[in-house]
Amino acid sequence: MITTNVSDQMYAFGVIPVITIENAAQTLELGDALHEGGLPCAEITFRSKAAETAIQSMVKAHPEFLVGAGSVLSVEQADKAIQAGVKFIITPGFDEEIVEYCIGQNVPIIPGIATPTEINLALKKNLSICKFFPAEALGGVRTLKAISEPYQHVRFLPTGGINADNLKDYLVLPQVLACGGSWMVKKELINAGQFNAITLLIKEAMKLVAEVRS
Repeated sequence: MITTNVSDQMYAFGVIPVITIENAAQTLELGDALHEGGLPCAEITFRSKAAETAIQSMVKAHPEFLVGAGSVLSVEQADKAIQAGVKFIITPGFDEEIVEYCIGQNVPIIPGIATPTEINLALKKNLSICKFFPAEALGGVRTLKAISEPYQHVRFLPTGGINADNLKDYLVLPQVLACGGSWMVKKELINAGQFNAITLLIKEAMKLVAEVRS
């Protein structure tokens, strides 16, 4: 089960930056950009070979950050993330082996779901927070409202296709804990060293969150 502390932080942030970093040496500057933007949180995905090192660097430089691992596809990756110091793990789909491993390690796990069947699987593991992915491709807000109706005590982290234009549409839903998104921290911006631009995008996102949840 995800800890109250982690879920409360996610709700307070409203958005979780989904980061793919290809050069771990840029982690420190990225962390500074997140800090300046007022969002001390990072979901660093295992979509690059630099993920493990980037997580270690982020945790060391900003121990106060809520740092997690995303796009975790195996127990091996989950173990690397845990050893690197993550506070939560997110998977794109429901993988029972990864879920059980994380529960056994007492590390919060948010599995990806796309159907009621997968929500039921999560509930059987006493998990009440799920990632709704890929959100926009699955029908966005309309589908999330329909799929969540029977599950009043489940909260969702919609991710996939969310940006500044539709963020508020998701956040107004009471069943949404927070939204995951990469638009604020696109790898093209990171690779180009455009950290000032990242800070501005994060500030814009945080302003939208405040407008909904103030």
